[in-house]
Amino acid sequence: MKTVDLRIEDENRKAEGKRTKSLLFEWNQCDPSSTRYQEIAKELFGDFGEGSKVHTPFYCNLAKNIHIGKNVTIMPYFKCMSAGQVYMEDDVRIALDVKVITNNHDFYDRDILTVEAVRIGKNAWIGAGATILPGVTIGENAIVGAGSVVTKDVEANTIVVGNPAKPIKKLDSNRF
Repeated sequence: MKTVDLRIEDENRKAEGKRTKSLLFEWNQCDPSSTRYQEIAKELFGDFGEGSKVHTPFYCNLAKNIHIGKNVTIMPYFKCMSAGQVYMEDDVRIALDVKVITNNHDFYDRDILTVEAVRIGKNAWIGAGATILPGVTIGENAIVGAGSVVTKDVEANTIVVGNPAKPIKKLDSNRF
């Protein structure tokens, strides 16, 4: 886990925030079938894999920290607090109104952010309205049920649901 002291001016973080805000404003107005949409996506994110489609509106604070693999689909109203890294492997599916959070405030000093990466494994599916909290890894082929709040790692080939999310079923890994 890393920490960020918000009382200390960080010109790089401030510049990246401005860059993200400006590009997101344009991107959220763009026709997804346009060449400009693809150009912005490649400029905006840390990585943007071939065949990936992100439906707008899309919101985040530091887009360079978001790494999108190949053939990833993100539905509208995705929101990401991306002070930390977010890694989405190939073939991930993210439904409407999902939130991914990589940072939190220190319990005792609220000017300190605690930052942990979120990892979403290959072929994982995140249901509508789910929230993924800092430091969580979602395993390959895992499914997060709609509205779930994921506070702990999710094993590969597992379905989790609820608040907090709990495993309800193992999937047959031979069927993928």
